Amino acid sequence: MAIERKERHKIPEQAPEVRRSNFEEVCTGFDLETAKAEATRCLQCKNAPCRSGCPVAVRIPEFIKALAAGNVAEAGAIVKSTNSLPSVCGRVCPQESQCEKFCVRAKMEGPVAIGGLERFVGDYMLNEPTVQSKTKANKRVAVVGSGPAGLTCASELASYGAEVTVYEAFHKPGGVLVYGIPEFRLPKKLVQAEIDKLAEKGVKFELNCVIGKSITVEELLAENDAVFLGNGAGLPMFMGIPGENLNGVLSANEYLTRVNLMKAYDPESPTPVLRGKNVCVIGAGNVAMDAARTALRLGANVKIVYRRSRTEMPARAEEIHHAEQEGIEFELLTNPIQMTGQDGWVTGLTCVRMQLGEPDAGGRRRPIEVPNSQFSIACDTVIVALGTSPNPLARTFGVALNPKGTIVVDEDMMTDQAGVYAGGDAVTGAATVILAMGAGRKASKAIAARLGLTDGE
Repeated sequence: MAIERKERHKIPEQAPEVRRSNFEEVCTGFDLETAKAEATRCLQCKNAPCRSGCPVAVRIPEFIKALAAGNVAEAGAIVKSTNSLPSVCGRVCPQESQCEKFCVRAKMEGPVAIGGLERFVGDYMLNEPTVQSKTKANKRVAVVGSGPAGLTCASELASYGAEVTVYEAFHKPGGVLVYGIPEFRLPKKLVQAEIDKLAEKGVKFELNCVIGKSITVEELLAENDAVFLGNGAGLPMFMGIPGENLNGVLSANEYLTRVNLMKAYDPESPTPVLRGKNVCVIGAGNVAMDAARTALRLGANVKIVYRRSRTEMPARAEEIHHAEQEGIEFELLTNPIQMTGQDGWVTGLTCVRMQLGEPDAGGRRRPIEVPNSQFSIACDTVIVALGTSPNPLARTFGVALNPKGTIVVDEDMMTDQAGVYAGGDAVTGAATVILAMGAGRKASKAIAARLGLTDGE
């Protein structure tokens, strides 16, 4: 039987010429009627191929069916049964390479807008009453880090009945959700609303708390029946080229933290941030796009400098598209070899052109320098967005690390120290929000089983 064609509903957005000068959310989301109409596009496939692409196994056809019938609360409850942060995931997950990639309609007129629908029901659930967790057997768990992995682990463990305390070094919880992702992609009031839901559920938060300083590792281990390390990978990487220590050269981590967490974009904020006029961002991942689009909103002319072609850019297609719409330039197949300066401040990048050779170990074609292709790009600010490595906090716990500095865990996410678990970027290196959440969920199940909280589940 032929499948009826139904065109995908586009999620409304601010116009590029408007949003490029404000920090309000770019995508404004579906209304109820459009969400219901989009939900009717789901074919309710019996084998649900879309679920195979979801790291937290959201029951996608089930929640969409409920939404199509107008049962938004039921749809939200279905999503929340496996996803602790649906409002966040609906906005920042790379659905095009995960759930939507496997949608049967993807080969026709476009996949069902699973992310947009998840966002809609997630936002709805923020206004629904929180189901209170019941404490069992007085089991205590410490979660170190309040990023996606830590929040998910904490939420799941609270549902199992554990007493959970989350320890966060910053003055606000949320980890990369608050310091790394700009307001125009993920409003911070929404992240706080999700965290407030966890607090209502019984999760406690200890802020401004650096493990090893505010509280010793020995104290943490003595006071809890298990510990989960979700401290992320926030140590920035640099190129190691001449001139990188000039004033005006920043890591994307520092730049985005100042703007996102400390709201340096607000003229009333006491936190300073360098507002360059001609900014070069080195890299082409999601963090690079975030930094570039932030600099644009702070009044700069922005160029993204990347040593491979557009095809190899690791950022989400949506983020690249939005950046282009907003007027950001792309210097592709370009590799900086030196940062030049005057009076201690950066004034430009010396670059060479690149061409693509054979695939590297990751499957991407290896960039090769084009002989005699050196040229310069004038700039007064350089933001380096080449990825991150794990925070050294893991060494404080004495757990085993691999050569890259990430924590070694077994199939249950436990480290070589009994009762100490880990997940997220601290284990994988910098990855996506949803993968970190998947790790937090997996660890919570193992911890709950270890502490006898699963009732034979």
